[in-house]
Order: sequence, then structure tokens, then C-alpha cells
Amino acid sequence: MLTPQTIPIDFRAPPPSPVASGRTSSLTNDDVLSEFLETSLRVPHLVLPDKIFPKQKNLETPPKVDFVSLCFHEDEAVYDVVSDSMARIGCFQLVNHGIPRELMASTAEAALGIFDVAAEKRAAVMRTEEKAWGFEEEEMGGELSEEFVWCKDEELKLKMEGILPIGYTKFSQKMETLLSRIEKVAEKIDLVMLKNFASDADIINRGHQLNGTLCCIYKYHEEDNVTEKWVDSLRYDVIRMLIKGTDYSHSLCMHVCDGASEFHIYSKKSWLSFQPEESALIITGGDQTQILSGGHYKHVIGRPFFKGENKDNTSMAFLYSSQYNKTICQTNREGTISLDQQVILAIILTLMYHVLVYVYTFF
Repeated sequence: MLTPQTIPIDFRAPPPSPVASGRTSSLTNDDVLSEFLETSLRVPHLVLPDKIFPKQKNLETPPKVDFVSLCFHEDEAVYDVVSDSMARIGCFQLVNHGIPRELMASTAEAALGIFDVAAEKRAAVMRTEEKAWGFEEEEMGGELSEEFVWCKDEELKLKMEGILPIGYTKFSQKMETLLSRIEKVAEKIDLVMLKNFASDADIINRGHQLNGTLCCIYKYHEEDNVTEKWVDSLRYDVIRMLIKGTDYSHSLCMHVCDGASEFHIYSKKSWLSFQPEESALIITGGDQTQILSGGHYKHVIGRPFFKGENKDNTSMAFLYSSQYNKTICQTNREGTISLDQQVILAIILTLMYHVLVYVYTFF
């Protein structure tokens, strides 16, 4: 008699699942899979549209504007020329401004000595997010030019005098003299340009509060005066502007670049080059002017080009701003929701929507 312990257990594995018969061979299936993978994993060929870097235009030269007629005679016809030019191309040339050509030339020549500072000594005077002044770190554009940002700052003065005891003191004195003349001219132009976009009280406040003008000094190397390289450097500056925004918020930029063979202007929608007038100040619009004019005036960047020169050259870009302009622009920016903030808000609203749907469905 078999006990439960001795009864063998009859365990059988389940039969295999039936496989549908088909005529497609494994070789054909492999081909289909390979074609699917090849199509799915193919990287698209991306080409930037031409409108990001529009073709260079040489159709017009910014008008030459007489400073005395614009700011002292208050000639409405001259004002209309400035207003129209700033609205279309964001630039005009200022002549008869009263700043001696010898002062601009001697200051530019003295600025060359700043770039003789050795690389290891520049580390203590490099520009950072906390310090607006100093040597700019060389990136893509460093192959073509060097940049030093100067302002009337006591810490900068002490550090540079420790590196260049004699040369910097002489240079700084010339810069302060030129800066005082530049600011007087810029203040007059700023008041005239924005007179139709502000009240009388705004004009009075704007004219008596300087914010401290910065000066970007560029040294252009003799061996790098090649048009193709210079265009690439300008494009790099534009990409940096689009990504980072304006490094130095300003109302007007006063370019001292006597001797330049060309001057290039670039905005987000246009690119223009022209031959500048001798001894003229090239005036370009800044972000503050664009905001305070309600978008009527353009914000552009400008760079001179010294073609065929057999020596190193320098140019200076004075970034003028009054404290009143800066305060108003900061207020306007604070009231504007940025793109990043809009994306975060959209994500939060989407999550809230899904949570509400879940609660409504199950409760």
C-alpha cells in the first residue's frame, strides 16, 4: 500500500506557446529592424538660418551731426536726423564736439602700455562679476584683440599702480581728462535724444546724476588685421550679447576710434559697415536708451576695423549712463517676466492641473 509519502508526484512542464506560422524569414525581419533603427537614430542636419547673421550691408553711412547745432541751437531738423538714424540703425557720427583730436590720440597711445602687463600679473586685475573693471579674459575674440575695462575706481588704481607705477599714473590722468569731456558731451546728447520720451521733471533729474562711465579699451594686433577673422570676432561678440545680454548697462556708447578704416554696427536684426569720418565720435544706442524710448531707438554694438595698418591700434568705447536712467530701466525690467520665469510658471501650472485632475477623479 502506497502512503502519501511514497506516491510519486507527476509534474510536467506546460507545453510551449504556439507560434503562428508565417512566411517571413528571420533574415527579412532583421532587415526591417535594421531599417527602422537606421531611420530612428539618424541625426538631422541642422543649419542656422541666414537671419541670425544677416548679410553685411554697405548701403548707407550714418549721418554726420553737428554737436553745437543739435545741443545748443536746438535745431529741430538736426534732431529729426538723429532720431531717424537712431531708430533705423542705432548710430550716428558726431562732429564739432569740441574734444581736441590731440587729446584723443595721446590717450589712445598711452593706453597701449596697459597691455604690456605680463599674463601672470594680469591675474590680480582680471574682470569678474563682482568687479566691472580689469582685463577681460581672452576667449574666442582674444586671438584678434585684447580688452581692458577702465573706470575711476580706487581699488583699480592701487592695483594697477603697483604693477605699472609710472605708466599707469600717466595713462589714468589722460583718461580722466578725456572722460570729463566725453561725459559733458554725452549728457547733452542724452537729454536731447530723450526729450520727447520724458517729462520736464525726468529731464532735470536725468541731467544731474552721473552713474560712473566705464571705458572698454581694445588693442588690435598688427598681424590680425584680416577682414575674415575680424568678421568672425564680431559675430562672436554678437553671440555673447544674445546669450549673456548686455555686460554693461548704458544709455549711449561713445566710440573713439580715429584712424579706423571701417566701423561695423550689429544689432539683432541688421549688420552695417561704413567708413567713419576723421575725428568724429561714433555714437551708438544702448539698452537704456532703447527701454526709455519705448523701443523707438535701437540698441546696437559697434566695433572699428583697422585695415592694412602696420602697427598695433587701440580704440576706446565710453559707456555712458546716468543713475536716473539706470534706476528707471531697472524698475522696468523688474516689472517684466523673463522667459525663464515664464517656463517655470508653465511647469508649475501643468503640475497643479494634473494634481487637481487626480483628486477630482479618485475623490
